[in-house]
Amino acid sequence: MRRLSWLLPMALLASCAAGPSARPAIVVNDGDQVPPATTASGPRPLPPLDEPKNSLMRWVPCGPEITDRLAKLAPPAALKIDCGRVSGVLDSPYAPGRGNMRMQVLRVGTGPVPLVVVNDVDGLPGTLYAVRLAMSLPADFLNQYSLVGLDRRGTGNSDAVRCVPEEVRAKLVDLDPRSGDVEPLVDLARTAGQQCTLTLESRLPAIDTWRTAADIESTRVALGMAHLHAIGHGEGSRVLSVFAERFPDKVGRMVLDGLPDPNEDPVVAMVGVAEGADAAFSAFAEDCARRACELGANARQALSEVLALPDFPLAPGVVLRAVLAALHDRQSWPALSKAIADARGGDTDGLAAFANPVVQETDELPATYDGTLVTRCNDTRGRLSTAQLSATAKDWNTRYPVFGGLIAQWLAVCSPWPVASHPVTQPQAASAPPMVVLSTATDAVTPHSGTERAAQQLTSAVLVSWQGAGHGAFGVSACATEAVTAFFTGGTLPRNGTVCPP
Repeated sequence: MRRLSWLLPMALLASCAAGPSARPAIVVNDGDQVPPATTASGPRPLPPLDEPKNSLMRWVPCGPEITDRLAKLAPPAALKIDCGRVSGVLDSPYAPGRGNMRMQVLRVGTGPVPLVVVNDVDGLPGTLYAVRLAMSLPADFLNQYSLVGLDRRGTGNSDAVRCVPEEVRAKLVDLDPRSGDVEPLVDLARTAGQQCTLTLESRLPAIDTWRTAADIESTRVALGMAHLHAIGHGEGSRVLSVFAERFPDKVGRMVLDGLPDPNEDPVVAMVGVAEGADAAFSAFAEDCARRACELGANARQALSEVLALPDFPLAPGVVLRAVLAALHDRQSWPALSKAIADARGGDTDGLAAFANPVVQETDELPATYDGTLVTRCNDTRGRLSTAQLSATAKDWNTRYPVFGGLIAQWLAVCSPWPVASHPVTQPQAASAPPMVVLSTATDAVTPHSGTERAAQQLTSAVLVSWQGAGHGAFGVSACATEAVTAFFTGGTLPRNGTVCPP
């Protein structure tokens, strides 16, 4: 039987999640509050909560390309949702400051103040993520703010990237990450890069975080806002940190939920992801045992059995990516345990559903793999030799036996690509107003250690750490949500170093 091939959106990054805390709000404050005052050379004060003036946006009912996807999220009928478009500048290195980039935006809620939402490049499109986030927030919040989700360039309905041939995509995600043999992966990545170059031409190097930050500025202008109020989720937080570096005088109230490790050495940055991914599966296994799930007391053994099944229709790389995708959302854990149990009996539908979005493209939506590949490789400065990649894969497979090899594959995917014109910088945003950074203790996409380093690098960052498991704390942890809501609605900064209970 031909192996089916899908890859999860988070595979090039990785993740996990947990539910809201019923315990008291903020329980530990072991840092000093960032003062709102400023000096001529230091951070600006937090600006007032202004409303739009001279907005250029035209909000209309969403078309079927959006409503069909919204139906799967099942938002309540009372939640007001509209759609619109924002025009940005492509700004390719081959034509600086020229070209057009049309971006899809979606507004949810009735609040007069727009709050822009930016998601991971390999997660849900920002439009859908904004709706899902709104469904977890208090109604009072959406009376003051309306969430404006943006499909960032190259994703969703924002001039999506479609450039990797289907058969190449399939082979890339089929490769067994446990083998440690990176040469076939590098060869396929080279083919993918060549095809993307031919398909996208001058557009190729313009799909990156640096220019996405400029798209955020275009969105601010279109909304008619003097300052940008925004929340970034996971890697979307990096876009906002670059925005704060480039446009510090336009920063309003900004929350970075799971800011990635800023280290420019990809091995240093990604080793934490490998460690976090394995920790996320351990958290899932413990939860599985507590609720007496279909896998019994040893979920790790159950996964190993699935990976060892002869003639299994899903390749090991697909299985691992599917599991990792499901770990992102704590609400998906019961479905994940059932999917693994079903797979042991030969039913692959559950696992395949978690992995489908990566390579299965439709007329409305691209496979997320392509946009992720182009953005990540354009953002990454470091390139490793085949010998270094092989050594790293072997080491991580030993140290992190569930997902180490899978995360190591990310290092290999970009190795044939040239370094782009604007690899991600290490933002300090020295003159931007105070920003709130959220971290999660067990997060395989943006591990706490990396988020902590990123927060320390940002001049005015205030760090709030949630001791739970998941990718993103806002709308999940009651404590973190309370702190963020107070910041957005009242301008109240939490104390730097605040720790929220699990």
